[in-house]
Amino acid sequence: MTGYYDYVLGLIPLALFGLTGGLVQTSLTLTQAVPIAAAVAAGIIGHAMFVRSPVSRGPRSGLTGTESTQSQNIGVQNAD
Repeated sequence: MTGYYDYVLGLIPLALFGLTGGLVQTSLTLTQAVPIAAAVAAGIIGHAMFVRSPVSRGPRSGLTGTESTQSQNIGVQNAD
C-alpha cells in the first residue's frame, strides 16, 4: 500500500523533470524553467518535512520532557 511519503518521493522527480519540460514548451527558457520547477520540488519536500512531519507511532519510552536519561545517583561537581 502506498503512503503519503511514497507519493512525495515520486512527485519530486516528476516536478523537476516534468514541470521543467512543460515550462520549456510554454516559451520559457531552460534557465527560467529549472528554478521554477526546483522551487515546486522544494515546496513538496518542505510540506513533507514540516507540515506532515514523519512521527513514530511506536511505543513511547515513558520519559516526559522534564526527566533525563542519566542516572539520578550522579552528583553535580563544581568546576572550582
